[in-house]
Amino acid sequence: MADLSQFEWQERLQNDAQAVILDVRTFSEIQQGFIANAKHIDIYKGQEFVDEVIKLDKTKSYYVYCKSGGRSGQACAFMKQSGFEKAYNLVGGIMQWQGEISYN
Repeated sequence: MADLSQFEWQERLQNDAQAVILDVRTFSEIQQGFIANAKHIDIYKGQEFVDEVIKLDKTKSYYVYCKSGGRSGQACAFMKQSGFEKAYNLVGGIMQWQGEISYN
């Protein structure tokens, strides 16, 4: 797992053909805006979160974010323990995101 700044996260994401954006926030938080093309798995769902993460392709790179970087850091740590080699935490989360925001 690596904690990446906004710039590092975006740069790696743009240059990674195996990239998957993973949003670990709650459904109500996502209604306030999200990073385009993000897959949503709510970390607060406990076992459901674990079950969904374990189904993910471990050969891909995961760019993980939440509101401020705390939950996404926990998600990346769990992913590393589960055998994921490429999980990157967005430091500062979506609160400090400088890129585009999508809405439903």
